[in-house]
Amino acid sequence: MKKKGLFTIIVVVLLIAFGVSAFKVGSYLLEGKKAEDRYNQLSDIKANAQTTPTVPTAAATTGATEPSATTVPTAPTEPKILAEYEELYEMNSDLVGWIKIEGTKVDYPVMQTPNDVDYYLHRDFDKANSDRGAIYAREVCDVNKPSDNVTIYGHHMKDGSMFAGLNAYVNKSAWENNSLIFFDTLTEYHIYKIFAVFATSANIGEGFSYHQFVDAETEEEFDEFVATCKQLAYYDTGITPKYGDKLICLSTCEYTHGDNGRLVVAAYRIT
Repeated sequence: MKKKGLFTIIVVVLLIAFGVSAFKVGSYLLEGKKAEDRYNQLSDIKANAQTTPTVPTAAATTGATEPSATTVPTAPTEPKILAEYEELYEMNSDLVGWIKIEGTKVDYPVMQTPNDVDYYLHRDFDKANSDRGAIYAREVCDVNKPSDNVTIYGHHMKDGSMFAGLNAYVNKSAWENNSLIFFDTLTEYHIYKIFAVFATSANIGEGFSYHQFVDAETEEEFDEFVATCKQLAYYDTGITPKYGDKLICLSTCEYTHGDNGRLVVAAYRIT
């Protein structure tokens, strides 16, 4: 009887453990599906705005202008937000751009909160709590100027979403197949080319503090940063950005450098 009772207890414990595990897996998959659907909606808003024709005004069609007795100088105006980002910006004014890498799942809005460090680490585009967070730029970086280096963070999700696709670039074949990153600001289109892919530790006092590099005070400081990226790189791309080039570092978790490793894809702006 005692053996039978023990067996029953073991079976019950195993069933509970299985149930808990199944619940966690189901919740993870459901959250992933919801997140994917939401980002697809945002991407559709962007795409539809791109294809919506602008209706010309009467003056534009006829060439007519309003009469004016004198010409009054006007103050400089802020750059106009690109059409595809207007609605998205109205939905969330923390939006600062959009990042995309062809052939991967990286196709997301980029957020930034200069006065709230890591706000989007565990919040999505709609500011709801999320283990996946959102793609976001480091708070001290100037995306629009831009800073000499803008660090952009994203989680490495097991389902391949967010910045998990960066892991492919530890192999040179992925770089050879596609080395371009499209990173728009709200007002300008830009293309970056990957020049180094490396891993490092994020523990304090260990590894390479790539995210601390924002603006170079000297040419030597810029060159040293680039040289360190290339020294740590998995492979040589043959590319060395020069002082004056603008850089981005895409940062995500990496698991071969302990429990706090980082994988970094560094690129420089070509257009």
